[in-house]
Amino acid sequence: MAKKPTLSPSRITTYLACPTKYIWTFVDPRGKWYFKAKSYYSFGTTLHGVLQRFHDEGDTGVQTVGEALTAYEESWIDAGYTSPEEMQEAMGEGKQLLEDYFSANVERDPEIKTIAVEKLLSVDLGPFKLIGRVDRLDMHPNGLLEVIDYKSGRRAVSSEDIANDLAMNCYQLMLRELYPGSEVTATIHALKARSQASHTTPPDELEVFKQDIITLGEEILSVDLEQRPPSRKPLCEHCDFVKLCSKDPGY
Repeated sequence: MAKKPTLSPSRITTYLACPTKYIWTFVDPRGKWYFKAKSYYSFGTTLHGVLQRFHDEGDTGVQTVGEALTAYEESWIDAGYTSPEEMQEAMGEGKQLLEDYFSANVERDPEIKTIAVEKLLSVDLGPFKLIGRVDRLDMHPNGLLEVIDYKSGRRAVSSEDIANDLAMNCYQLMLRELYPGSEVTATIHALKARSQASHTTPPDELEVFKQDIITLGEEILSVDLEQRPPSRKPLCEHCDFVKLCSKDPGY
């Protein structure tokens, strides 16, 4: 029996941004040779790793600011930086972000429990499985499930941003499917902004969103993407695959 296809928020958003980029990123293996290391990916991955260890109560957890900074230095990813100076500046900024995050966490309600970090969610939507990895999942005393996403590059966040965020709605949808009857909310921590915002999508809106995702997923899985010639878009300027697309006569 053929394995059921999977789609994730990142795959769906990539397709919506540019079907050709979707091909090179997720379908055609030749695309991997054109990927370039990016400093913001390295920076974000390093911070995510430390925050995961902070909220993980396992053997690899960190409990103090000092332990967090040590873990940060030990796990630092240096790929994508254009100079040692740029990297040192980013490293210093990351240390300050961690210190601020730990200070703010002292005020966190002790009754709120982290029940999962870096958790992979998977829900069967019929034509495909919707999957997604959440940074953190908290449970409040009243049973509310809060999915939390860290954004290392954002300098502002609002509840409206979350309401319109495809990934955050996907996470809420999956949690409602996996934990029937539970109330669910979504929160983004904008680390550079030292701020956070939350939004709860009502169940009836999530049901509409679910049907939209199924329809869009069926389109992604059924359309012959290789027969769709690339078209120039604003994002082309910084895309890793522009050299591939420029070989197409219709580009």
